[in-house]
Amino acid sequence: MFNLWGSSQQDQQTKDAQAESKINELKVAIGPLSGNKLKYCNDACLRRYLDARNWNVDKSKKMLEDTLKWRSVYKPEKIRWDEVAEEGETGKVYRAGFHDRHGRTVLILRPGMQNTSSLDNQIKHLVYLLENAMLNLPPGQEQMAWLIDFTGWSITNNVPLKSARETISILQNHYPERLGIAFLYNPPRIFEAFWKIVKYFLDSKTFQKVKFVYPKNKDSVELMKSYFDEENLPSELDFWGSEEKLSNHMHCAAEVAPEVAI
Repeated sequence: MFNLWGSSQQDQQTKDAQAESKINELKVAIGPLSGNKLKYCNDACLRRYLDARNWNVDKSKKMLEDTLKWRSVYKPEKIRWDEVAEEGETGKVYRAGFHDRHGRTVLILRPGMQNTSSLDNQIKHLVYLLENAMLNLPPGQEQMAWLIDFTGWSITNNVPLKSARETISILQNHYPERLGIAFLYNPPRIFEAFWKIVKYFLDSKTFQKVKFVYPKNKDSVELMKSYFDEENLPSELDFWGSEEKLSNHMHCAAEVAPEVAI
């Protein structure tokens, strides 16, 4: 057993050394950085971009450069609560007041609570929450969990395909490897037709992180329980705990970031 453990430890050390070598290659490839760009492109960031592009330095470099350009134009770190408050009124998307069992920040999305029609504002609200979620990750943790509850959802308040595609594009291209797991809770059958289209916008890694959960399917419920404390899971009467818990945390994203301009 000791030999097996030693071998496993040696393998991990080799992998870590290889990863560090690739990170250093990417640093050289992107060239000298300064100020906020240097702060943004830390080793953990470079590792995520490399992981998203299967450790291909050239592809990772392009992806990172595209993100830096996007951030310089969109300025996600400068978005403030008063700019997106209307989008957050119904609690359709918010940062939960709990973490999953891996210590990851949790975003709760309730598409049935959709209250606006502006794609630009909806995206801005989501980006605001993504930035806030990252600020609330514990040390050493780079990913977040999504809980998407379909209670009250119908085709009349369905997210437009364009909105879904834009959301996926931003998440995959500018927040790579930030998503650890996404649970779709109790989606109605009519959603399956929409999903058949949306899933083609997902890369294979993201697709594998999406899990469907149905209240009457014991295995899927047990899978969800393995990621979250049971007190934070949906019950027949509440959504993710009590309404008091919701009201306490619906606007907790209002405190955003030290400004980091790219």
